[in-house]
Amino acid sequence: MRTRCKLLGVSRSSLRYKPVAPKPQEKRLCRILDEIYLRDPCLGTRRLVTVLERDHGITINRKKLQRVRRLMGVEAIYCKPRTSIPDKTHRIYPYLLRKLEIERADQVWCADITYVPMPRGHAYLCAVMDWHTRCVLGWAVSNTMDVALCLLALERAKARAGCVPEIFNTDQGSQFTSQEWTGKLQEWGVQISMDGKGRWMDNVFIERLWRSIKYEDIYLREYATVAALETGVSRWMKQYNTWRPHQELGNSTPDEAYRPKKSIIKAIVQEVRMAA
Repeated sequence: MRTRCKLLGVSRSSLRYKPVAPKPQEKRLCRILDEIYLRDPCLGTRRLVTVLERDHGITINRKKLQRVRRLMGVEAIYCKPRTSIPDKTHRIYPYLLRKLEIERADQVWCADITYVPMPRGHAYLCAVMDWHTRCVLGWAVSNTMDVALCLLALERAKARAGCVPEIFNTDQGSQFTSQEWTGKLQEWGVQISMDGKGRWMDNVFIERLWRSIKYEDIYLREYATVAALETGVSRWMKQYNTWRPHQELGNSTPDEAYRPKKSIIKAIVQEVRMAA
């Protein structure tokens, strides 16, 4: 057994390990922290201790709170001193959307990742959105927050749109600064734009999308498995794109705004059928 483990690069102590499901208290804590982060992403652990005790009756120390937030991949937005030099292979690109008039579909796409709490562990959701029409072009779900998740959502968006954008905007997360992601965009001839450090408002439309899907679906249904989560997200995204009107789009749906020709043809066909 020792030889087999050595050849496979596996620790012998992990062979008999059985993962322990999180306690109900920890699951509730993760959900509450996620809700608070959507409401105010600037709260640090000191203020969170007060908010949790005041509003939810949860007494917790800062160290445990920091551990849980690291597990969730959540960090407060605040200005930090430059104490380390980033990896040279991870280039940070400038923000290109400031004072830019975005007037048409496929001019700018954006992407982001969000944490999804689940009864056993957690998952991550990545989505690609057209900035002008708010249409979600591609998305993907995974239990790991790696660049493969983002690339899958990107490929799905390209397959649906049948084209690539002029500019692609993301935050400065390691997935979006990786060579795999930036190399793919450069291969397609896409200009790369990135939010300023701690500037969540630079990608506000997709941040608003996360609030909607979590409060309207994920928090209500509490999906138990990744497969169930994918089914639920697929249902919600379809309704969001094809049924839900947007005031900023003249009460059109994102799908109608993104593909206006299809909507016109559909309306003509309906008129012909009614006349017949």
